[in-house]
Amino acid sequence: MSQFNENSMTDRLKAATEARQAALARFRDRPAADDPAVLARKAEREQIVREREIRVAAREEARAAADAQRIAEADAERERLAAEAIRAAEEKIEQAAAARIEQKTLRDARYAARKAKARK
Repeated sequence: MSQFNENSMTDRLKAATEARQAALARFRDRPAADDPAVLARKAEREQIVREREIRVAAREEARAAADAQRIAEADAERERLAAEAIRAAEEKIEQAAAARIEQKTLRDARYAARKAKARK
């Protein structure tokens, strides 16, 4: 069961006022913008940002170089496969031509044999 809240309105107002005064005191105790410690922290943060930008640029450059490398390798592979396909096609053509020549030679031999047989 819940307990009865005995905080009066004045207690709540007093707590709110104290909280506001504490926040204001923290704000007033903050160092000024031209304080050497503040300037040093700001310079350190700017240095970190610059270093991060350098690392990001280096990563992007490395990624672009790797992409260019992959593209070059893919082009070389494509050219190799195309050359291989051309060689295979040329071999097929040569084999077909050789087969045609062989068939013609056999046909001519049969024709000559028939002619020789007919002359006898």
